[in-house]
Amino acid sequence: MDNTRDTGTITVYRDPNLKIIFTVTLMGVLGVASITPAFPRIIRDLGLKPGQIGLLITVFTLPGIFLSPFLGILADRFGRKRILVPSLALFALAGGSCGLVRDFDLLLVLRFFQGVGGSALAALSATVIGDLFEGRERAAAMGYNASVLSIGTASYPAIGGTLGLLGWHYPFLLPFLALPVAWLVLFRLDSPEPAGKLRLKEYLRGAVVVLGNRRVVGVFLVSVATFVILYGSLLTFFPLIASERFKASTMAIGLIMSAMSVTTAITSSQLGRLTGRFSEAGLIRISFLLYGAALVIIPATPKLELYLVSAFIFGLGHGMNIPSIMSLMAGYAPMEQRGILMSVNGTVLRLGQTLGPLVMGLAFTLWGISGPFYGGAVLALLVFAGGLVFVR
Repeated sequence: MDNTRDTGTITVYRDPNLKIIFTVTLMGVLGVASITPAFPRIIRDLGLKPGQIGLLITVFTLPGIFLSPFLGILADRFGRKRILVPSLALFALAGGSCGLVRDFDLLLVLRFFQGVGGSALAALSATVIGDLFEGRERAAAMGYNASVLSIGTASYPAIGGTLGLLGWHYPFLLPFLALPVAWLVLFRLDSPEPAGKLRLKEYLRGAVVVLGNRRVVGVFLVSVATFVILYGSLLTFFPLIASERFKASTMAIGLIMSAMSVTTAITSSQLGRLTGRFSEAGLIRISFLLYGAALVIIPATPKLELYLVSAFIFGLGHGMNIPSIMSLMAGYAPMEQRGILMSVNGTVLRLGQTLGPLVMGLAFTLWGISGPFYGGAVLALLVFAGGLVFVR
């Protein structure tokens, strides 16, 4: 690997293997962000009720909750490529075929199998980065990968919306791009693979020890809190408060949230520099202070455009948090158990995504539109004050 250093700055992004992982990461976030702009047209053209459209997301994300740990075990036992390549192929063929059908029930079946293929992509991307790099190089690589993820999250809605002008089914053709990515992984990715020499009983015993580590449990709790705040306070209720108080258009709301993603991407790309001055745990600690500050500001903001301040602060914190969590996790397990650890963390993230809207919905019911933001700020301060005891 050519992990070149330039005037003391880690430039692992030049590593060709990491560039291949970037393409896998981009496929991992393609499945939802690219199709949501077409939802109104799908409802109209297929004669659906608005309540049905969410099934296109639910059936896609559901397999990952149950399959991700199992696929992590297989990746540890048989190698990363043997799981990544068929996963990418299934993601491509099932997902791309969604653009060729016009029946909603068949669309749901194909989305389910696309979700099966996509279950392991994000977790195994982080696993391979953990296999390839160590120390500050690992932190820098995780940061670049998180930056690429944020760029994809910010750009896919625009790409999907543009394709949706041609017809609702065109955004569903994008997963076919995963086929050349599978080819790259199979023939061009040069990464170490676990030896797989441990007996299953020994492997499982080691996995239990890793997953039960106090620091690992601590990072799991931090991960849940992160996604409760992100999906509960911000993604669910920020559009509502912006619309209620300032009659903001969907375009204005989208631009503000895209600004957050851009800030996250820029901050994540600098993680190699940041870990030269702060530990990953220290950066996570700072990130929750930034989360709290951003959320407190939102209900008190007097003008729509000033929401950009909160977006900047939140994006700054998020750009520190996510890659630091991934870097810590990758270092908590040897290669032989890294796949299961990163995959279980992926399941934990989905738990946070699921709980977030429910928990902050309760805060909304109790305290009105400001409740989810103040509730998220309190949770952020609690994590800052005590949650990181586990990861020290």
